[in-house]
Amino acid sequence: MAQVLEFRLPDLGEGLTEAEIVRWLVEVGDVVAVDQPVVEVETAKAMVEVPCPYGGVVTARFGAEGTELPVGSPLLTVAVGAESPEGAAGLTTGGESAAAGSGTGGGDGGGGDSSGDGAASGSGNVLVGYGTTAPAARRRRVRPVVQTANGAAGPRETPRTAPEASVTGALLGAADGPVPVISPLVRRLARESGLDLRQLDGSGPDGLILRTDVERAIRTAESAPAVVQAPAPDPAPAPVTVAAPAPAMRVPLKGVRGAVADKLSRSRREIPDATCWVDADATELMAARTAMNSGGSLGSAPKVSVLALLARICTAALARFPELNSTVDTEAREIVRLPEVHLGFAAQTGRGLVVPVVRDAHARNVESLGEEIVRLTEAARAGRLTPAQLTGGTFTLNNYGVFGVDGSTPIINHPEAAMLGVGRIVPKPWVHEGELAVRKVVQLSLTFDHRVCDGGTAGGFLRYVADCVEQPALLLRTL
Repeated sequence: MAQVLEFRLPDLGEGLTEAEIVRWLVEVGDVVAVDQPVVEVETAKAMVEVPCPYGGVVTARFGAEGTELPVGSPLLTVAVGAESPEGAAGLTTGGESAAAGSGTGGGDGGGGDSSGDGAASGSGNVLVGYGTTAPAARRRRVRPVVQTANGAAGPRETPRTAPEASVTGALLGAADGPVPVISPLVRRLARESGLDLRQLDGSGPDGLILRTDVERAIRTAESAPAVVQAPAPDPAPAPVTVAAPAPAMRVPLKGVRGAVADKLSRSRREIPDATCWVDADATELMAARTAMNSGGSLGSAPKVSVLALLARICTAALARFPELNSTVDTEAREIVRLPEVHLGFAAQTGRGLVVPVVRDAHARNVESLGEEIVRLTEAARAGRLTPAQLTGGTFTLNNYGVFGVDGSTPIINHPEAAMLGVGRIVPKPWVHEGELAVRKVVQLSLTFDHRVCDGGTAGGFLRYVADCVEQPALLLRTL
């Protein structure tokens, strides 16, 4: 006999306490294997697939798509140990199970071996949520069955509800004679439009007049040709229909959007930030990039992006001004200068703004930085980033120039101490070598935590970045 085990939403790590159901990968009646992904959830860090530690028949799901569940709440139940699909007879759908009250697994839903012949054991995973490499079992739909009156098993049938007219028929005309309409909204709409409901044929059950019938009659009257008549004395004013204002749209702050809102709000509350900016001539930097990507002896080497060059400039500048690669311990009242540079970069995706982190950016060259940026960007747009790839940054590079804007005042990515913003690179008139010329100019802005340094350090950092943009050869000193 099958045993029904309950699988609860596991702890996905990184201090996360809830997750939103994005897409169910199985349905009630499907047969699942051990460690097969059953649901795709979105946390404040990333979107992950959650595998089930049991193998058997899915008997119930808890939570519709878009529902946010806390960690430890029931996710689904699985009938374990059934030798054939008929072993799941009598199971219901819609989040309930006929045997859920007597056959659940351990209280935490994530452990304990099932008993009985053919029972499958748990996967043994401690941290669940990043998907498994084992191929998913082919789904088999189990059609629930019930016992018929003569004791034979037959397919479950959904009881038909009585027609709406049988419930409301007694109310027809209760307040307005024999007119077959019960909706006050329909009555008001007809009254404001000057329609006689007794002259309309309803399309509802037993001739019930619906709102669509009234609106159709109004459109027919408006499209009918006008009849020229003699003006009547003291004509009554035509009724004026005022459309009700559309309700305001409410978007819940949850998932990635909620996490971004919380982090930016905390940054504004805790960090006394300041911003300085400078315009730089990026003509030589763009020429150097063109030379790097022209081929030559490099053959099929990957193309170097502007973002990769700027990332390398940032790591060189942080080596000269380590104060900006730090964080503030408010409880100990200490500034913690960090030895490694884990460079975050802002990436816009369909799920919102995320900041992937390039680990050990200080130890990478331009080519390595570019490859890692491309890899993380593709994973971000596909929703495959793990929480570990979105946390632990020490400095952030924000290239908002891709949106066609020149400047901005970035908000520091808490608990970091600074962020460099880069605007678009556009041709502008510029004084070059004593003469007016058209050069490729970019605006650079640095927002920094005034607790970790003063304006002199921040200005020195930004000036060095601008000098490297204008004279890329300066980077040769740090290679």
